[in-house]
Amino acid sequence: MRILTTFMYFNAAVVIVMTAAYLYQTVYMFLGFKHRHVEETPKAKKNHCYAVFISARNEEGVIGELIDSLNKQKYPKELFDIYVLADNCTDHTAQVSKEHGAAVYERQNQEQVGKGYALDFLYRKVIERKGDGYYDAFMVFDADNIVDENFIAEMNKTFDTGRYDAITSYRNSKNFGSTWLSAAYSIWFLREARYVNYPRSLIGTTCMISGTGFLVSSRIMKENDGWPYHMLTEDIQFSVNCALDRKMIGYCDHAMVYDEQPTTWKQSFKQRLRWSKGFYQIDGEYVGSLLKRSFSKDYKGYRLGCYDVLMTVLPAVFLTLAVFAINIWAIYSAGSMPYYVKLLFRQEAFRYLSFAVINYYIGMIIIGGLTVGTEWKRIPASNWEKIKYLWIFPLFIASYIPITLKALFCKVDWQPIEHNSAKVFGENI
Repeated sequence: MRILTTFMYFNAAVVIVMTAAYLYQTVYMFLGFKHRHVEETPKAKKNHCYAVFISARNEEGVIGELIDSLNKQKYPKELFDIYVLADNCTDHTAQVSKEHGAAVYERQNQEQVGKGYALDFLYRKVIERKGDGYYDAFMVFDADNIVDENFIAEMNKTFDTGRYDAITSYRNSKNFGSTWLSAAYSIWFLREARYVNYPRSLIGTTCMISGTGFLVSSRIMKENDGWPYHMLTEDIQFSVNCALDRKMIGYCDHAMVYDEQPTTWKQSFKQRLRWSKGFYQIDGEYVGSLLKRSFSKDYKGYRLGCYDVLMTVLPAVFLTLAVFAINIWAIYSAGSMPYYVKLLFRQEAFRYLSFAVINYYIGMIIIGGLTVGTEWKRIPASNWEKIKYLWIFPLFIASYIPITLKALFCKVDWQPIEHNSAKVFGENI
């Protein structure tokens, strides 16, 4: 019976450790819900000058809409310039971008592939053209985005406070209702904005940028000598470095960018495989430093930020899989134990697995439901679409398990995701 007792203690210990490690995120959820009515940011004392960066690879079908939305900004047009890098393009991305009013550079480099290399190239070209110090900050978008007309004005308000080295925005989706996959992506990014980055900003810890719709100050770009982040998830790499270097990433809730989410499993698998591999790269490079600084006295005021980033990048899925594997082993391979011990082993394993699966599903429904509920009016989809896809949201998160496992054993290269015009989706944004 001693082995059974040990087995039960093991299961209980895993639950306690995981709960303790991620308990702070329930505080985030509470703060995000309690303060869901976000106050307006005070009017900026100065309208700053910005360079808008768009890295595009074969995006002739969507990039015109993004540039048009930028040209409609309620912000002085003489204070921002739009730059497009047609990166390894074989279509008319460069021509379309010029026709819509952007300054365009082209790059052909099959060795240094990815958004990180593209941003670094574009930064250097713009500095050569305008000189160091001409722009106060740089805004980064993906070619498939559409930007709310108040985006730059709202980001300027937050940037003008002088508290942040970089700022992330509210990431909405232009195709929430297309498929269950696009809806699940949308819920996850809305949750990241409302219940992760917003609470971080409330308690004064650093946020994390996520893919698109973010701002980086010219001071940080100059200190870094451009954009030296070339891992598969260069946005997370930048966020990790900010936490380690005591740089603050802020959040602007009123600056909204509409992103296009994958609509097919093939697209989703390819994209998330790259993300998973990128997280492994970050784990190998930064986990030790993040762990050390999460508990360092020298990082007072920044320890929570380092710990939060650490918990974000750690591959906790492997602990979950290990525990599941042990419990499944207990069900089918109890060895030469007496019959009643085997029975107890199996009962305990079934109880634990059932508890884990049910609680996981309920937890994800609560997270998804709170997100959809509080962001209801901001989601560009029908009421039915908001409700029906919510129940499949936990399956989307669970599908990371096979993707994460595959990423561990295979080589992953950066590959573009096909995008479509917002008009195809019939969205009114």
